[in-house]
Amino acid sequence: VQLVESGGGLVQAGGSLRLSCAASGIFSINAMGWYRQAPGKQRELVATLTNGGSTTYRFSVKGRFTISRDNAENTVYLQMNSLRPEDTAVYYCYAEGQARWGYPRDDYWGQGTQVTVSS
Repeated sequence: VQLVESGGGLVQAGGSLRLSCAASGIFSINAMGWYRQAPGKQRELVATLTNGGSTTYRFSVKGRFTISRDNAENTVYLQMNSLRPEDTAVYYCYAEGQARWGYPRDDYWGQGTQVTVSS
């Protein structure tokens, strides 16, 4: 199973970025989403999207970030608008699913992509 993220970078406060994450080599996916980790802090949930279309957002990103998914391509996106310096972190994509038919569900992670918001 491989998750490949893209779209991170440096942006000024108030700007926008769009992160993408493509999953491959996985049999089935139940949910995909994004976490982030800032230096010296724990990894925290940003947004998730289930197969049924249910979304969960971290309170501080509600109304600014939007998660979406292309099920056919096993790709999840995170549109980030009105970025703030406190959004600076490494953003990690994850997928919850089965690697092979009959395997137990597990979480799979991308390598992370850096998002830096300057003030």
